[in-house]
Amino acid sequence: MPTYVRTDKCDGCKGQDKTACMYICPHDLMRLDKDGSETGHAMKAYNQEPEQCWECYACVKICPQQAIECRHYADVVPLGAQVQPLRGTDSIMWTIRFRNGNMKRFTFPIRTTPEGSADPYGDKGEADRSQLANPASLFTDSMHSCDTSQFMAT
Repeated sequence: MPTYVRTDKCDGCKGQDKTACMYICPHDLMRLDKDGSETGHAMKAYNQEPEQCWECYACVKICPQQAIECRHYADVVPLGAQVQPLRGTDSIMWTIRFRNGNMKRFTFPIRTTPEGSADPYGDKGEADRSQLANPASLFTDSMHSCDTSQFMAT
């Protein structure tokens, strides 16, 4: 479900030009209403097109004031219940408040390596750009041999 900003909690990331939710939103939906002309709430963030929300909840997780919430699906969170994540430097703590008032918390790590240390190519060497001229080589270099007798004849 799309996210929404609770204006009573949002502080506009203390008047910075770009809020945390604006920085993290992959669809560029979050905006800061600096003068209140868009929403009636000056220096508050808002989701400009909730129907376009990808439901990644990145903004919910990064908000330092826990001001962004989402309308959860009824089968996951029945009416009256709440789910709120709190992002730390090494984990996310999810707080679930049930309709009867019971509360549960779960903590999950968010990475196994220090930030910025991931090596996306691992032990792979530099790409051989000369192979780009031959598209067939891109698909056959690293494939294993297989028993072709199992293929259907055409």
